[in-house]
Amino acid sequence: MSADWFYMSSGWFHKAKRVGPISESDLLQRIDAGKIQPETLVQSRKTRERWVPMSTVGPAMARWLKANPNAQDQVN
Repeated sequence: MSADWFYMSSGWFHKAKRVGPISESDLLQRIDAGKIQPETLVQSRKTRERWVPMSTVGPAMARWLKANPNAQDQVN
């Protein structure tokens, strides 16, 4: 059973809005599409229902680095 994920997105006038629930595969697709960045806040039961930057979620960050290979130097 996969976790439902939520993430914060900029809405009108840069007001943050919660998006979700989305599946893990949807989360990964949004990472690939650039909609979710390392600084984007994400939440699921896997994060103990806490909002954390996507960069702290190992598999999600690995996926982002795979989709953005030139960004490796910027992250380190």
